[in-house]
Amino acid sequence: MLGEYFFCPRFMIDLKILRNDPELVRESLRRRRSSVDLDAFIVLDARFREERTRIDTLKNEQSKTTDRDRAKALKDEIRALEEAYKTLEAEHEAVWKSIPNLLHPDAPDGDDDESNQVLRMVGTPREFTFIPRDHETIGVARGWIDKETAAKVSGARFTYLFGDLVLLQYALATFVTATLTSREMLARIIANNGLVVSDKPFIPTIPPVIVNQSTMEKMGRLHPMDERYILHDQGQVLIGSAEHSLGPIPMDKILEEDELPLRYFANTPAFRGEAGSAGRDVSGILRVHQFDKIEMESFVAPEDGLAEQDLFVALQEYFVSSLGLPYRVVFNSSGDTGSMDYRQRDVETWMPGQDKYRETHTSDYMTDYQARRLGIRVKRASGEKQYVHMNDATAMAMGRLLIAIIENYQNEDMTVTIPEVLRPFMGGRERI
Repeated sequence: MLGEYFFCPRFMIDLKILRNDPELVRESLRRRRSSVDLDAFIVLDARFREERTRIDTLKNEQSKTTDRDRAKALKDEIRALEEAYKTLEAEHEAVWKSIPNLLHPDAPDGDDDESNQVLRMVGTPREFTFIPRDHETIGVARGWIDKETAAKVSGARFTYLFGDLVLLQYALATFVTATLTSREMLARIIANNGLVVSDKPFIPTIPPVIVNQSTMEKMGRLHPMDERYILHDQGQVLIGSAEHSLGPIPMDKILEEDELPLRYFANTPAFRGEAGSAGRDVSGILRVHQFDKIEMESFVAPEDGLAEQDLFVALQEYFVSSLGLPYRVVFNSSGDTGSMDYRQRDVETWMPGQDKYRETHTSDYMTDYQARRLGIRVKRASGEKQYVHMNDATAMAMGRLLIAIIENYQNEDMTVTIPEVLRPFMGGRERI
């Protein structure tokens, strides 16, 4: 049944779907464990339509009447109805926006990440001849990580990074940049994964790290607000990912079909409130308020959306496997899929110091759900205008990959072997 609607125009969720096939939406909400009251929205929508029809009927009568007194009475009645309608319209849109995207039918059912489905596991965790240390123990001992100074300067969950660890992060950024801007490399990755998708390179971008609250709302990323750093007096927000300022680049524009796919990437600081995470993962640089991340964003024709996400996941796997790190790819469960996402997949990398796989990459395919909020369309060769489909994904979460490298490549003397792929960007050095 999803296929019937998949490429239909919709603002948030297509009203045609909500009105004609509410069971499809109801089932998606049930699987997501969503608290949205669809029945209440259906009642509100019926009232919304009735009031619109009533106003239009009176306007039609007003345009035809020749009775001056009747025309004045109609004008006054319409003005009063339209004032009330504005309030109703705002309520209707707010509830409409709260309804999450339809969910991919193959998403595993479950309450949270414990129900995520492992699609594949790559690499074997290293067997150490000594007891492995966690990244903070090594980082502090080598003078690479300093949380105490950061706490004095900025507060809890901030950190200074120094010396060779910073050079290693720069090497990661150079490696990713060289890959995403190379048509040859993209073509090779596409061929190796059997994908049918464009090899058009990504556009390197330096975006703002502050966006307007209204823009963040259109992105669907303003909430939960306690996760955001908000500049209340300016009505602005610090980004939690470069996605937040890359996604709006073509906002309110109509793209030409030959512009697609339109791909961007950016290496920016990201800011997270980490509300509700008190006491969790407080060691080292795993869960901090400010971190660096390279994010990928793309805009494609509707029929290319799923394949584009497959490319993003293939790129994530290329980065992690090139670093020689064991990892697994998971299909996020219905309860662990973002409200904007039709399909979400994560890459989890092995962390010896924690004796577990931890999420290092995520990939979100939003169909046209986000593009409708942003007003981004494409003019097809036929002349038809459609809303684009959008993908965003992590290329490199710097802190988490630094953790993985330190812990997987540590030596007994607390030096760290540099992954071979990064050595050309580290002056040929083999260890730090």
